Amino acid sequence: MSKHRVQELISKVFITIIICLVLLLTQVTFNSLSKSFAQSGNGDAHHTLLIRPVQFGPLSELSSSQKAASTTKACTITPTSTRLNGTPQQIEGPYFVDDMPNRSDIRSDTSDGSVQEGIPLRLIIHVYDVNDGSCVPLRGAKVDIWHTDSQGIYSGVKAMGTLKKNFLRGSQITDDEGAVEFSTIYPGWYEGRAIHIHDKVRMFNGTETALEWTSQLYFNNSMNQQVHKQAPYSNHGPPQTTNEEDVVYSGASADGLIQKDSGEKLIVNLTNNNSGYVGEFNIVLNVE
Repeated sequence: MSKHRVQELISKVFITIIICLVLLLTQVTFNSLSKSFAQSGNGDAHHTLLIRPVQFGPLSELSSSQKAASTTKACTITPTSTRLNGTPQQIEGPYFVDDMPNRSDIRSDTSDGSVQEGIPLRLIIHVYDVNDGSCVPLRGAKVDIWHTDSQGIYSGVKAMGTLKKNFLRGSQITDDEGAVEFSTIYPGWYEGRAIHIHDKVRMFNGTETALEWTSQLYFNNSMNQQVHKQAPYSNHGPPQTTNEEDVVYSGASADGLIQKDSGEKLIVNLTNNNSGYVGEFNIVLNVE
């Protein structure tokens, strides 16, 4: 066999080996990716989904009913002589769903009867109108709240696989004392945000929205850390964003009346009871 023929055979063998190695590496990589996707796709989407919403970005222009609801005025609750200031609005975020069930206990999902696990939270919200320096209870207002489960997942969101769910969402109508009460769980966290609860107050004139006020509620950082050391929150790990690191908390109010750290005015007052926590918050707004 000629020297040229030997070199040609060696070259062909070398090229064949290279092609085989490339194909082998490609197959290994493909299998690894397939297994990775299969693990994510076949598991419970409620817990394995890696999407985490971040509610940042430019603030949208408030409607006239929203602008009118804001106030910088203070008022006094009688007969306690407790003085309250106007409550700042914050962004609604992308996950508000209207027409949620009118109910006090929002822990269950009406589609299948399942109940969210977590530390019980009894949330009491008082809504007041400023009237000549007095805090007048706002009767007949619709109050919506919505927040994540212990693992940072919202119901009613297609990207999270919860589109037809309504756990941890609901509304109540304020009573003669301007109060509503919700039985829920302590919220979980998700990437980029401090732990929070969304809240919205509306009044209607027929089918028209006569008043709309929207904001978010927060909790003490140390309380957030303490809660997330317990099951089922510990499965998700400790919160990664403090209140001060959250751009919504530390930023201006959506109504422009507070230029920074608007979240400082939105901390829920928590007390411990035998089974969980009781939280109270006063909302002071303007009814024209």
